[in-house]
Amino acid sequence: MKALLRQGFFIARHSAIARFHMDMDAMHNADPLELDKFSQLAHLWWDPRSEFKPLHDINPLRLDWIDRHAGLAGKMALDVGCGGGILSESLAQRGASVTGIDLSEKALAVAKLHLLESGRTVDYRLSSAEELARQRPGAFDVVTCMEMLEHVPDPASVMAACSALVKPGGHVFFSTLNRNPKSYLFAIVGAEYILGLLPKGTHDYARFIKPSELSRWAKDAGLEPDDLTGVAYDPLGGKYSLCGDVGVNYLMHAVKMETG
Repeated sequence: MKALLRQGFFIARHSAIARFHMDMDAMHNADPLELDKFSQLAHLWWDPRSEFKPLHDINPLRLDWIDRHAGLAGKMALDVGCGGGILSESLAQRGASVTGIDLSEKALAVAKLHLLESGRTVDYRLSSAEELARQRPGAFDVVTCMEMLEHVPDPASVMAACSALVKPGGHVFFSTLNRNPKSYLFAIVGAEYILGLLPKGTHDYARFIKPSELSRWAKDAGLEPDDLTGVAYDPLGGKYSLCGDVGVNYLMHAVKMETG
């Protein structure tokens, strides 16, 4: 009996330690410098002429693309890394019941304040994807994680959490930047230093993600990649468009695999 009690104690202790490390991993899957960088710009989220102009410009494109794949009306949607709420509010406008999560308190404060102006309804929460995945597994029909993966230390962990949060057969959407000489030239040299579309230092090239890496992480997380679409920018016309070239910015749609 004593041996069984000791065995039970060690199993319980091991489980508690494992849960503790999972909690710490979720807490630490954020770069404090990245959070601070975007927090300092939080008051500009809803100014379409500010550093967030590219997000405002591409938002209609990505919203239509998401809606075509998922049919947002009546769906439970989660926006991971929602920032000031540009995409979250748009998802709600299309008829989804939306939760937005972020680790920047300042960005969330701006997002909540903007709801008073727009009159839309979004449930904003201070949370990581990993933390929410433990609280509400399989709670959502649609999960979006846009322009975020290249800013966190462990993007595969975020993808696994997104998979855990979505129902079987549900839709998950990612956007990020490819890692190659072309993306360095266009996304960093061009966008940050020549055209001034983004503040200098917005992106770290080493954190860019190849489509093959994103697809592998998705499959490891139980997601089936369905569509890869590129985002192109015309500097002469100042317009963005979706295209077949995923050499720089690109979007991925994946479906949660059915279990059993």
